[in-house]
Amino acid sequence: MRRTGADLDRLAETESIFALANGWVGWRGTLDEGEPYGMPGSYLNGFHERRKLDYPEGGYAFPEASDTVVSAPNAALIRLWVNGEPLDIRTGTLRTHERVLDLRAGVLRRETEWVSPGGHGVRIRSTRLVSLPRRPVAAVRYEVEPLDGPVELRVCSDLLANENVPQRSDDPRAATVVQDPLTAEARRSDGLDGVLVHRTDRSAQRVAVAVAHLVDAPAVVAVDGDCTPDRLRLTLTGPLAPGERVRLTKFAAYECAPVDGTPPDELADLVVAEAAAARADGFDTLLAAQRAALDAAWRTADVELDGDPELQQAVRFAIFHLLQAGRPDGDRTIAAKGLTGNGYDGHVLWDTEGYVLPVLTYLAPEVARSALRWRHAHLPEARERAAELRLAGATFPWRTIGGRECSGYWPAATAGLHVNADIADAVLRYVAATGDTRFLAGPGLELLVETARLWHRFGHRSDDGAFHLFGVTGPDEYSALADDNVFTNLMARRNLRGAADAAERCPEAAAALGVDAAEVAAWRAAADAMAVPYDHERGVHQQSAGFTAQPEWDFANTGEDDYPLLLHHPYLELYRRQVVKQADLVLAMLRCPGEFTAEQKARNVAYYQPRTVRDSSLSAAPQAVLAAEVGHLDLAYDLFAESVLQDLADLGDKTADGLHLASLAGAWLALVQGFGGMRDDQGVLSFDPRLPRRIDRLAFHLRWRGHRLRVTLTAGEARYELPDAGPEATVEVWHHGERLRVGVAPVTRPMPPVPDAGPEPPCPPGRRPPRRA
Repeated sequence: MRRTGADLDRLAETESIFALANGWVGWRGTLDEGEPYGMPGSYLNGFHERRKLDYPEGGYAFPEASDTVVSAPNAALIRLWVNGEPLDIRTGTLRTHERVLDLRAGVLRRETEWVSPGGHGVRIRSTRLVSLPRRPVAAVRYEVEPLDGPVELRVCSDLLANENVPQRSDDPRAATVVQDPLTAEARRSDGLDGVLVHRTDRSAQRVAVAVAHLVDAPAVVAVDGDCTPDRLRLTLTGPLAPGERVRLTKFAAYECAPVDGTPPDELADLVVAEAAAARADGFDTLLAAQRAALDAAWRTADVELDGDPELQQAVRFAIFHLLQAGRPDGDRTIAAKGLTGNGYDGHVLWDTEGYVLPVLTYLAPEVARSALRWRHAHLPEARERAAELRLAGATFPWRTIGGRECSGYWPAATAGLHVNADIADAVLRYVAATGDTRFLAGPGLELLVETARLWHRFGHRSDDGAFHLFGVTGPDEYSALADDNVFTNLMARRNLRGAADAAERCPEAAAALGVDAAEVAAWRAAADAMAVPYDHERGVHQQSAGFTAQPEWDFANTGEDDYPLLLHHPYLELYRRQVVKQADLVLAMLRCPGEFTAEQKARNVAYYQPRTVRDSSLSAAPQAVLAAEVGHLDLAYDLFAESVLQDLADLGDKTADGLHLASLAGAWLALVQGFGGMRDDQGVLSFDPRLPRRIDRLAFHLRWRGHRLRVTLTAGEARYELPDAGPEATVEVWHHGERLRVGVAPVTRPMPPVPDAGPEPPCPPGRRPPRRA
């Protein structure tokens, strides 16, 4: 991904796109000099501060505090003065300025030729990485040389705490910025090295960052250092003649821990050793290891899309950011914006289990397992929340960083219970794809059991024997406190049955959790009796009970400037009308496809497409999948494009505070589940592929039961193969209802016919995605 020129009008957007991370450390793609900036950020997974939540009118069980991501000390900064004038791309003459995010090498490269206002020119080259193999390590190499004549340089390598972070927006979805969140505890400076240790006050976390330098410069360049509680600086000063250069390489190491855990000096020693070890190995070694890690990841993760070069590049961009969002080691999860920005306060939402893990389960299953283990680690807080709400089992938070509910919006924080079924669904898909029985008998089973207990207690059996879930908020945030939301009910049914199956499969582990035969039978009975609202007159499923009888939204008097609707209309109007923010009933058909007939899916798509305004980045991808399944391939392709270009085109004007990882994951789902026709909800892997006109060939890989399956689709043929297979290896897949055994030899089948779904359903006025066909 390449951008040239000063690009001053979209600095923050570029910083998000050029962000580097490894699931533990994240550096936004700010300029090396630190200024100008849109929003600086140097993040650690889970590092946050607490803040009080104030309510004009409080209520029982309202969360009293929220967590907000804060920046750790920033080690990416290297500032430059040329003959006393600071390098600033807004001043002087910018001859060239190019920044490149290399998706294969996993680095951010920059080359700038700048002439100061005083007429002194320099060339700057830098390469930045956040190491995928080495969890705590990030590094940058910075080179300066004169352009036309001798110059006097001052180069300052900074480690800076409590960087100023601007409050970006009055939008209620924007992050809350905590100013000066870090309190200094310890610091050391020793020649080319140093370390800062800080703590947060309310969340009681400690962070240590160490830097180690290598300097390659003429002998006349002097090296000096200084250290204050919030800044560690190494300074190089001296003359530089044409043909000479200064190269400064900085190695940084990050770690955090609870304040009552690792003492400051011990944490400092840990990161000092990590930074020193990285320097001893050298920057070129880090580059080689980064490339090797990505080469291995791309073997499975790459998607080949022939026919649309822009979207081919965009798909690889999306996958790259998914690959660097999580880690296989340690129990850490992935926030809605990953480590690319402070959007949504750095919170983890249901997006992770709903969109991101369904992709990583097949591309990097060990990362999906780590995220699920993080949920399991926070079961104690989820049990406490369930007890507070007078429920059984566990109630996981709608928004969180440290395991406790952080949302003050109670229709979601209290009633958005489907997050629990999303977690259970992610467990079931992970176990089905990997065959990881050890995980199932341990963390997986406990997650399934505790969420099943929630649904069994929460549900109500009516006089006619149906099992209802009243007063819930489904995925559509323009509806709240509805009865029998179809998505929630079907996902709860899957949760209940999955828990019952797992308990019977792991009887000893289930018994240790207090599960007996009567409880398993009760779960199955509740699942079998689950209410699924259906409008027989219109021949469609209701998003929730009574939804299709509600007043229609007045689209005729809704202008383009009225979107997103939540910023221009009261929730009272939104909640009582047939207007959908994001896929809800359509998402239910994607997650639980066996619960609907082909005819029902087609009618549901036709009914809900004109009512879904896509004010959420979560919507386009599932809509694309179902549009492809029922046969609206041009619409599906345009929705796929919207999902994959969400951040590269900044479609929602929200990329500045971080990337939309769920939308990027959704792009993969749109390709693989939409045009590849892949389904996995029954524990088997099936494909019913179809290609839109713009795609000449689509190829992708999946990890399934320890094998790497390659699927290649053209207009006339589907090809299934195991590129790494030994002579005895086989994988069972289904192609358009036919059972296949794929082994050493590839298996090919004709592409199935595309269903005739009739005319394309209209979108709300002005809300159809741009046509690419």
